[in-house]
Amino acid sequence: MQLGFEQAFFDSSLQVIRELDGDILIQSIHKYQFATRDPFSRSDLDAAQNVSGVASARPLYADWFDFFWKNPFDGKVFLVRAFGFDPDAPVFLFPEVEANREKLKEASTIMVDRRARGFLGMDRDPAEAELNGAKVKIVGSFALGPDFQSDGTVMMSDRTFASLLRGPAGNPSEVDVGVIKVRPGDDPATVRQALSKTLPGTVAVFTKDELMEFERKFQAAVSSAGPIFAMGTIVGFVVGMLISYQVTYTDLSDQLPQYATLKAMGYRTGYLLRVVLEQAAFNALAGWIPAWLLSILLYYVIGRVALLPLHMSVRVTLLSLGLTLGMCLVSAVLAVRRVIKADPAEVF
Repeated sequence: MQLGFEQAFFDSSLQVIRELDGDILIQSIHKYQFATRDPFSRSDLDAAQNVSGVASARPLYADWFDFFWKNPFDGKVFLVRAFGFDPDAPVFLFPEVEANREKLKEASTIMVDRRARGFLGMDRDPAEAELNGAKVKIVGSFALGPDFQSDGTVMMSDRTFASLLRGPAGNPSEVDVGVIKVRPGDDPATVRQALSKTLPGTVAVFTKDELMEFERKFQAAVSSAGPIFAMGTIVGFVVGMLISYQVTYTDLSDQLPQYATLKAMGYRTGYLLRVVLEQAAFNALAGWIPAWLLSILLYYVIGRVALLPLHMSVRVTLLSLGLTLGMCLVSAVLAVRRVIKADPAEVF
């Protein structure tokens, strides 16, 4: 379960980057996390357009802490994530966004995330709502889902974004992320190197995979959630190993006369050790199989309730199986010393 929560945490935090329609992404060098606002100059994005191999360089405006959504059904206000872009130059892969580009050109129109948390009311197909105190018309929806930081998302044109985000934060001359597409046939890695040489040192250039890995490392090492789930996995391993040790030790104590008899008959220590390790492996499988099946059910239930991408992946399956086998085998090695030291004369 801890491994599944950790996986869902990473998947949800990377989902926005995964849905960006670009091969290369540029952002401020000081932007340590994708979900932080640290814009760079629009002129740097314009300069990127002239680099060889670049097919398009499109701006994305984003904010995580300044857009307040008022639930149109109960009037409660919540903080939401907001993205703005030029409807003539979309930056997302969502087919619904592509289908509603013309509608987003109208003033004060937005699209909402129908997979947002239920208390926002976005999943109930509202026709209009209030965003940062202004009335907005809802012209469509898309399916993104929340993460551990944001409960819901709204998308709009760059003009609507600037009008709703008043003050310096809404300055259209500053871009949060540059979404760059490479010309067919060109290598993204080569184009990325050319962009790094052309753009100033205040701008960081990533391929999409590199930015996702950069974000993953930050979440795993710096954010609070990554270490919490990792610690939960470690604690589960240690507690499981202690329980496995107690079960194995008790069983060896009960069967000590039989093991002593085998030693008296001439069976070597290596054979006895192999028998105990095989028993520990069977114990691991006997515990892991029903736990794996139960986890699939819990993933489904918790995923539906929390709206998180919880699913049993091959990675979680193999890693949990390896940890369970290791847990039981290590405990068996610690417990088998009782068998190795058993003296048949003393036992009988």
